[in-house]
Order: sequence, then structure tokens, then C-alpha cells
Amino acid sequence: MGQGLYVEARIRADMDELWDRTQRPEQHRRWDLRFTHIDYLERSEGEPQRFRYGVRVLPGLMVAGTGTAAGERHRPDGTRTSALRFASAHPLSPLAEGSGYWRYIPTQDGIRFLTGYDYEPRWGRTGRVADRLLFRPLMGWATAWSFDRLRLWLERGISPGQALRRTLAEIVVRTLAVVATVPLGPALSGFFVMAALFLPPLPGTPAGRRCLRRRPEGVTAPVVLESLEQP
Repeated sequence: MGQGLYVEARIRADMDELWDRTQRPEQHRRWDLRFTHIDYLERSEGEPQRFRYGVRVLPGLMVAGTGTAAGERHRPDGTRTSALRFASAHPLSPLAEGSGYWRYIPTQDGIRFLTGYDYEPRWGRTGRVADRLLFRPLMGWATAWSFDRLRLWLERGISPGQALRRTLAEIVVRTLAVVATVPLGPALSGFFVMAALFLPPLPGTPAGRRCLRRRPEGVTAPVVLESLEQP
């Protein structure tokens, strides 16, 4: 597979509440920009949890896949983990299969909620080039933005829907500010373009830049991931 993605957020919230909003499909799909559909499938006792996921790319068109997941809610060191393997046979899915994990690490000033994952691109060499240049950076940003949206939901009570509306409103305001300065000359217009691109969003608006994107030393995939078979 390619170079793995890593995202970490520091969230000041109750561990059980964070677990609930990340492990229950009806909660998970509310804040995670990467999914529009997540459902658990029936399973026998002792088996890994099977699930179906999907992303709606156009009205009436859902790119779907399946996966298996397992979690460790009670560990001796107080941390929790969740691991999954996933695959999609849909011809429009840019990824063929992959795996990942979540770790929940309590600290004195919150919970380190982090993920590491990787996948195999589809479409051969063309797919690998497109993944490196476009899809993988987009996936990294979407993961980080979603983690910050989850943080705002837990810490400040800003629902995922409100967070998305705030993001769209800021984009509109910044775009209008740039357009309004175009008649004033390239220097002033250029200043507003740079400000629109690089000024951080308001505190109540999600921002992927608030998350750590480089994997620290010592962070590894949980052992439970090795026990999961590819779906």
C-alpha cells in the first residue's frame, strides 16, 4: 500500500461519550465527512462486527463497500482501541481495500483521539498517480476536518449540521470579499486572496489544520487489527 495517513485530535470530553459518537453508526455518519452511510450487519456471538458503508457521490449513486471491525473498550491501561479492514468492489471507488484503527488515549487535558489507516488504490498506475496527487491529500484533509467537527460537537455542543453550515458560510464570505476587491487592483485583491486562503477559520468552525497530521514515534496499530480478515 501507499504512505499511510495519520490524524490526531485532542478532545476534552467524557470517554464514554466519545466512544458512543464514534462507535455507533448512526452517530458516526453524522460527523465523518468520508461517509454518508454506515450500517452494522448481523453477526454471530464472538465474531468480528461486519458493516456496510457508502458515499453518495451523486443523487441516486452510492459508492459502497463492506468491512469488518473489532474493538477493545476496556484495557488495563485505560485506553481503548478500534480496528477495521474494508474493501469495495464498486468500479467507481478509488480504493480497492485497506485497513485502519482508532486509539483513545486519556490524558490530563483531554483524550488523544487518533487514527492511522492506509489503502490500496484502484485503476493501476493511473490510480496510484491520481491517489498521490489528489485523493490521498483529500482523504487526509477530510479526516482532519471531520475530527475537528467531532471535537466541536463534544466540547461546545455545535452539532455536525451547524458546523457544516458555518464552514459553507465562511467560504461564501471569504469568496465575496475577494471578488469585491478585484476592481481595487491586483495588490489589494492579492492581499485578500492570501487572507482568504490562510487566515484560520473562526473558533466555532471546523478546521483540519487544528489536528496533528504527522505520526508521533511510538504510535502503532493495535494488535487486534492482525486478527481481522479482509472482507
